[in-house]
Amino acid sequence: MRLADKGIVVTGASGIAAAGARAAAREGGRVFVISLDRAECEDLAADIDAVGFAVADLRDERSAEEAFAAARSGLGSVDGLLAVAGGSGRRSGDGPLAEMSLDALEETMHMNGNPAFLAAREAVRAMREGNGGSVVLVSSVLATSPSPKHFSTHGYAAAKGAINAMTTSLAAYYARDRIRVNTIAPGLVRTPMAERAAGDTAIVEYAYRKQPLAGGLLDPDDIAAAAVFFLSDESAVITGQLLAVDGGWTVTEA
Repeated sequence: MRLADKGIVVTGASGIAAAGARAAAREGGRVFVISLDRAECEDLAADIDAVGFAVADLRDERSAEEAFAAARSGLGSVDGLLAVAGGSGRRSGDGPLAEMSLDALEETMHMNGNPAFLAAREAVRAMREGNGGSVVLVSSVLATSPSPKHFSTHGYAAAKGAINAMTTSLAAYYARDRIRVNTIAPGLVRTPMAERAAGDTAIVEYAYRKQPLAGGLLDPDDIAAAAVFFLSDESAVITGQLLAVDGGWTVTEA
């Protein structure tokens, strides 16, 4: 029970977020879920017997503040954050740089950067009033190990790269408050966001070559296991790290 009695906030309610929330609950964590989708929130909260949930748009400052106020009220203390909320900007026009509009970039950054920033900010504010804690952000291998043929979404890579940079600076500044900040960079994971990729034979075959340790697409539970490690006291002296959980993506030729 590595998270016994720890108050854990999870942003997002499907895919990696859902797996992370379930793993945290299994390890004894008191979990509070924040997501934009009410049905997913209700289902996940019921499944893990969560302390509570809030339906919120974490791209919006007021909405994020209200959601975390509810989390703090329900949990009593925020000891850990797993910030997963984000998504693909393809529908907004994310793609190769020369083919993108500024609006497409801004929407993709807004969708991924704002939820990470606001969730981290609200969690840090709560943790500074307590005994510190652990912030776990979620990035992507595409920020540092691109795939030009299959994943040419430059706005998404830029947004995840911003999360990587934020991790380093936040970890340095808040170490004095005993607040740890680390980021997980998953490879290609079987989640609702990866539905397009999972249905593309060429990409699935690419994943088998690129992620040999996973034998194709990763399972969300693979990422959740790393999240529990960062949220637990096992990583009490680890901060400012970017951990690729990618089945070998970053070190394997396709």
